[in-house]
Formats: sequence, C-alpha cells, structure tokens
Amino acid sequence: MSIRAQLLIGFSVLTLVFLIDFIVNKRLSANIEKNTTYLNNSEAVIRNSNMLHKNIIEMQSGFRGFLLTGQEVFLSPFYEGLQTVPLIIAQQQALQSTLPQRQRLDSIVTIHLKWVKYANSLISTKLDTLPEANAKYIELFETKLRMEVGKKLNDKIKEIFKTFDNYEYQLRQERKIALQKSVVTTNTITLTVTILSILLALLFGTYFINMITRRISNMVSLAEEISTGDFKEISDHKNDELNRLSFALNKMSMTLKKTFNELTKKNKELDQFAYVVSHDLKTPLRGINNIVLWMEEDLEVEISPEIKKNLNLIISRTARLENMINGLLEYAKVGKVQKGAETVDVLKLVREVIDLIVPKEFTVQIDGVMPFITTEKLHIEQVFSNLIANAVKYNQSEHPKIVIKSRDLKDYYEFTVKDNGIGIQKEYFEKIFVIFHTLQEKDAFESTGVGLAIVKKIIDDYKGTIKVESEVGKGSSFIFTWPKNMKPTKSE
Repeated sequence: MSIRAQLLIGFSVLTLVFLIDFIVNKRLSANIEKNTTYLNNSEAVIRNSNMLHKNIIEMQSGFRGFLLTGQEVFLSPFYEGLQTVPLIIAQQQALQSTLPQRQRLDSIVTIHLKWVKYANSLISTKLDTLPEANAKYIELFETKLRMEVGKKLNDKIKEIFKTFDNYEYQLRQERKIALQKSVVTTNTITLTVTILSILLALLFGTYFINMITRRISNMVSLAEEISTGDFKEISDHKNDELNRLSFALNKMSMTLKKTFNELTKKNKELDQFAYVVSHDLKTPLRGINNIVLWMEEDLEVEISPEIKKNLNLIISRTARLENMINGLLEYAKVGKVQKGAETVDVLKLVREVIDLIVPKEFTVQIDGVMPFITTEKLHIEQVFSNLIANAVKYNQSEHPKIVIKSRDLKDYYEFTVKDNGIGIQKEYFEKIFVIFHTLQEKDAFESTGVGLAIVKKIIDDYKGTIKVESEVGKGSSFIFTWPKNMKPTKSE
C-alpha cells in the first residue's frame, strides 16, 4: 500500500473519530438542553402552583371574612382572584408536559369553579337587600355552609395541590438527576473520545514517523556509504513510494559499483600502459642520445660547428621529451599513493623544502603563524615544493626574494607563495595550470609544464582552491587554500 493511501486512511480514521465525537456531543448536548428545559419548566410549574394556591386561599379567606362581618371590603382578594387565577391557570396549563399533572390541574380548575359558584351564590344573596333574599341566604347558609360544602371543596383543592406539588417536586428531582447524569455522561464520552483521538493520532504519527524516518535514514546512510565508495544495497519490501526510491538507490549503487569496478580496471590498464609506453619511449630516446654522443666522440675532429649545434639540439630535445614523460608519470601518480593522514608541522615542512630547493642567494621570508594540519604530508609537501621551485626557476632579479604567508580562515588555511620574478601575463593565468603548458621556450628543458598541473590536481582533490596574482616584471603570487582536517577525495 502506498504511503499516500496509508496517510489517507489514517486521516480518514481520525476524521471519522472526530465526526463521531461531534455527533455524540451534539446528541448529548441536546439531551442536556432538554433536561435543563424540563428542569426550568418544572421550577416554573412549582412557582405557578404556589401562586395559584396562594390566590385561591386568599379568595377563600376574603370570602370567609365577608361572611363573618358582612363588610364588602373583605371581598377585594376574592374579586382580584377572579381576575388573576384564570391567568395563572392558563400559564400553568401551557407549562404542563405530563398527563397526570394536566389531569390534576383540570381537577383543581373544576373544583375551584364549583367553589367560585358556591361563593358567588352566598355573596350575591347576602348582598341582596330584598326581604326574600334574607330567607334565601338563610336557606343557603343552612343547606351549604353548615354542611361545609365550601370547606370540603377547599380541602379537596388543597389535597390535589399537595399531590400536584409532590409529583412535580419528584419529577423535578428526577430531571435534575437526569441532567447531572447527562453532564457526567457527556464529559465522560468527550474525555474518552478525546483520549482515543490523541492515542490514534500518536499511534499513526509514531507509525509514520518510525516507518518513514527509519527508511529515509537507511537511504541517507546508503547514500553516504556510496559517496565513500562503499556500494551496498538496502532491503525494503514495502510496496510504496519509498520502496521505489530504495530500488532506485540500490540500482544506482549497483550501477556505480559496476562502473567503478570497470573504471578501476581501466585505470589499472592505463597505468600499466603508461609505464610500459614510458619505458618503451625512454629506451629509444636513450639510444638516440647515446648515438649522438658516440658520433661526437668518433667524429670530434670532423664535426663542423653547424653539425655540433644540431647534435646538441637533438640531445636537448630528447632530454626534454624524457622529462615530459617523467612529468606525465608523476601527474598520473597524484592521489594514488597515500600513506595516511598525520599531523604536519607546516613551518618545519616549509623550512625543509627551502633548505632543499632554494639557493643561498635568495632571501626567504615567512610571515604569519604556520599551522599544524592533519593531512597527507606527501601531498602538501608536493604543493609547496613545486610552487617554491617555480619561484626559484623563474626569478632573474638581482636580489631574488620569496615570501611565504599563512592566514587562518573558517574551515581552511590560506597560503601564499610570492616571488619578485619575471611575472605572468594575465591571459595566461588559467593556462599555466594545464599539463604541458609552459611559458618557457620549447628548448628550455627545465620547464615541462607539469609542476603547476600537479599542484592544481592535488589541491582539487582536497577541495581547495588555487589562484595566481601577477604582473609582468613584478613577480607572482600563488594563493591556495588547504582544509584544516580533511583527507583527499578517494581516487584509484
């Protein structure tokens, strides 16, 4: 399965979990909202029930006060109740959500209306001033009041109110418990789903990080090993994008290994060819040189000055050709003979080269602090030897001088070999580092055009740089950099 598909599945699972979490929380929130509404409604029902009961009691108290005293002022609560009680009943009916409570409320309303009818009949009879009204009042008083019709109605209303309130209080308590359970359930489910989401995210994240980084790390290690010439393969059997990359790296490693082996074989063949050819070339050159010398010895008296000049020219040309062959072999050897890195005292090395190469009439000045470098001693010695030898070879000044300087850079040391010799024209600054290219005349066998090419090749192997600053007649400065702690690029 591809990494893209695995990532898609992982994100889909997480999305599904979050979607389920959202739906569950939505439903639980609706349940909490519903229970909260029920609870608030129950509180309103109890509050209205108390108001309704209070107004009915006040109507009854005012009615009894009127009957006892005959004063109409006591009827104020009764008349006010006739206005407010229907309104409260209407509100209570709108708030009811259960059938038992609606039935109880209907019973209260029915009994209350009976009591109101009973009370109105007594009030109107008592307030009537006609002679027959008194007899009617007495009749009502004897038949209803003494029979406690009103009291029975009031007691029945009171009992229903008590049942009504108790039921509502119980219902309220149940809804309160249900609300608390909903909150706890919501919190529990939310916490559970959140923890599950985090665990899934960590699981998927750890899986992908381990899978991808481990495999990429293996590929990086393979690439680093390939860069050092160790051509290996990695094992990766997963069918995804990284597997294709692993396959490509393995293929590249095998191709490079094959190419490297072929190149090594070719290099060995070329080295062998170069040594054989050089030997075969040197032999006839020495033969020509010997023949010329024999001719000079045998025909010393008969040789004219012109012939003598031509024979000397032949000897110089063969000597130059032999030197070029030797220079070519030296150039081919650069980077192939390595004794291993060691700590090199550059000041000591430079002084040894100076003692070996520089004539006594030269003034040599060493500026700056010469460092200690961990490197291949032979290579840096070759560089200084060639540059100092050139400074000597191309110096025709009356007071020849060589200045060697050092400067510490970030990752490199910079060295300068400066002379007050003949100088170099600007257009030749790049050409002088090309093998066999020399600014001397062809008959000057001392110059083969190989020395600076060898210097350039060594410095390139060490990832350094070299440049020349010069002006004709005012000398030259060769400036090169050398890594502080670094071995040369491996070559075969």
